[in-house]
Amino acid sequence: MQKQAPYLGMWVTRDGYIRQELLPDGRYDEARGKTKSAYTGSYVIKGNHIKYRDDSGFSATGNFMNGVLYHGGHTFYKVDIAPYKENMAPASISSLMLI
Repeated sequence: MQKQAPYLGMWVTRDGYIRQELLPDGRYDEARGKTKSAYTGSYVIKGNHIKYRDDSGFSATGNFMNGVLYHGGHTFYKVDIAPYKENMAPASISSLMLI
């Protein structure tokens, strides 16, 4: 679990449309647009590689490189989770503080 620590938290596409939270219990919760929990499931991280399996059985992979997550043809940036927990998600990542 300790190896996952740098990767835990909120990852967001530049436009803010896809928001994926990697939780400490090995679960993820992905929102798309105004749809909260559009996809949920489990994940496993080995090195800089992440494997996802959503609750419907679909699986996917991604890679962390230089503080960025590349997954499913999208680029995700780690951000402060507080605005998302308070339902004040910004319209785009340009208005966020990257971590």
